[in-house]
Amino acid sequence: MPSLNSQLETLAHSFVNDVISAIRGSSLQELLVPGVGKPAARTSRLATAGGDGGMPDPISVPVKKGKAGRLKRRSAEEITALLGKIVLLVKTHKDGMRAEEIRAKLGLESKEMPRILKEGLAKKKLSTKGQKRATTYFAK
Repeated sequence: MPSLNSQLETLAHSFVNDVISAIRGSSLQELLVPGVGKPAARTSRLATAGGDGGMPDPISVPVKKGKAGRLKRRSAEEITALLGKIVLLVKTHKDGMRAEEIRAKLGLESKEMPRILKEGLAKKKLSTKGQKRATTYFAK
C-alpha cells in the first residue's frame, strides 16, 4: 500500500498534466480574454470596441455596474440643503428613521450619508439612538 506522500505526489502530477493538456487544447483567444469559452449564463458583460455583437476583442473593457470612485466635492450650501431635506423627512416619522431608510427615500448614495448625518448631529438638528446599523435618527 503506497504511503500518503506518494499518493499525494501522484495526484499532483496527474492534476498538473491535466491542466497543461487543457491549456494546450485551448485557443489563444480563450487564454487572453476572460469570459470567452464559458457558458453564456456565466460570462461577464463586456463592452466590445467593435460593437458588432460578435466575439469580444482582446482589448475589451468590463462594463461598470454602478457609480464608482469618489463623489464630487459638495459645497456647504449643498450639504445644508440636503441636511434640511433629511430633517424634514425624519420629522414625518415619529419613531425615527435609520440611515438606510433615509437614503432609500431620498435616492442618495450610501457614500453621501455619513458626512451629512454627522453634520446634523453636530448642529443639534438630529439626535440618535442605538449603535452601528441599528442607529435610529430623530429630528429635534
